Amino acid sequence: MMTVYDSYKDSGIQVIGLVPSHWKRSKFKYNHVEHDSRVGENWEDFPLLSLTKRGVILRDMNSGKGKFPESFDQYKKVDVGDLIFCLYDIEETPRTVGLSSFNGMITGSYKIFSSVDVLPRFTYYTFLCLDDVKGLKPYYTGMRNVVRPETFKSLPFHYPPLSEQQQIVPFLDTKTSLIDSMIEKTQRKIELLKDSIPNYHFHTNEKNQFVEMKEYWFQKKPSEWRILKLREIFDIISERNHPNERLLSVHQIKGVIYRDEQSQDVMNPSGDLSNYKLVKPGDFIISLRSSEGGFEYSEVTGLVSPVYTVLRPKFEIDTVFYKYLFKTHNFIVELNRFITGIRDGKNINFIDIRDVLVPVPLEFNYKVHQTHLNILKSFSLEEKRIELLKEYRQSLISEVVTGKRKVIV
Repeated sequence: MMTVYDSYKDSGIQVIGLVPSHWKRSKFKYNHVEHDSRVGENWEDFPLLSLTKRGVILRDMNSGKGKFPESFDQYKKVDVGDLIFCLYDIEETPRTVGLSSFNGMITGSYKIFSSVDVLPRFTYYTFLCLDDVKGLKPYYTGMRNVVRPETFKSLPFHYPPLSEQQQIVPFLDTKTSLIDSMIEKTQRKIELLKDSIPNYHFHTNEKNQFVEMKEYWFQKKPSEWRILKLREIFDIISERNHPNERLLSVHQIKGVIYRDEQSQDVMNPSGDLSNYKLVKPGDFIISLRSSEGGFEYSEVTGLVSPVYTVLRPKFEIDTVFYKYLFKTHNFIVELNRFITGIRDGKNINFIDIRDVLVPVPLEFNYKVHQTHLNILKSFSLEEKRIELLKEYRQSLISEVVTGKRKVIV
């Protein structure tokens, strides 16, 4: 149960606003002690930790993923209950605060603190609230969006009496755990919906005779389907001079979305937009990287930067089917095969991948396409549900750790 406090005062931090009058005002450095102990030559005795959106996790050094230094001797020691902060590249870093449940080591560029007179999880939730809205932005300096250590340690820090912290922390632990569980279940449902689209298309006709295509990335196809090159299916579209359309952003996770609907501020182009390219529903946009699939499917009309390549089908195809086919692992591997020396972040061009082969039904099947549209609609609704759950989680943490709502047990 929650209510409001009797009176409030200014916190001194714009994004936090008012806090309860009886909460103590301090500076971060008076309630948190920095630790800078290095693991040294015994680094092999320490598990490697990583700060992620999922929290502080153990990292597998034998997985072959990621780059590692020859020696970890300058990595910092981390104990259970330590707070970990990344105070550089904050705009690009997925998560800037973490609370460790492990003893281990982490890169020496991070700042490690333990708390004094404050529950570590209360501090964690406070900075998680700031991190979600990039609340440290007023304190950035330099090209890499760094918060200097002396600035960070002098930040205003408000906290309630210990008895209130002991109510707030378990309340948030329980609520956020329930929300995370709902998000996870919804994500699993989305994955099942994704998988159902190519499978449904391949199996709708019981009379289909499949041809083994082991030499191709798709490995098999219905016998009556054709195999065409991408350049035989798509035209490059450079339709311009529509400056009144809304601007679009292209993401490998979110897909093609309206720029003004993003949760974080983005820099909009200034000046003449007549050179921006028009995108229509059913178009595909090469997203410049092949690490997560080079194609993003648009369900909306809008404008994208001239640096993007806009593709439009030459003939009627089941675009929803291809939306998911182009995200399959085998297709992504095939893209990388055509782009010699590909690495994350390297631009790809349609000319590089125009000869990639894909399966194509002999004729457009409206019934199958409509089924795919219905699946896509369900998929979009579940995505929206996840966004709402994440927004609720963020709002709940913010309201409780800033005292906008009082927890009553």
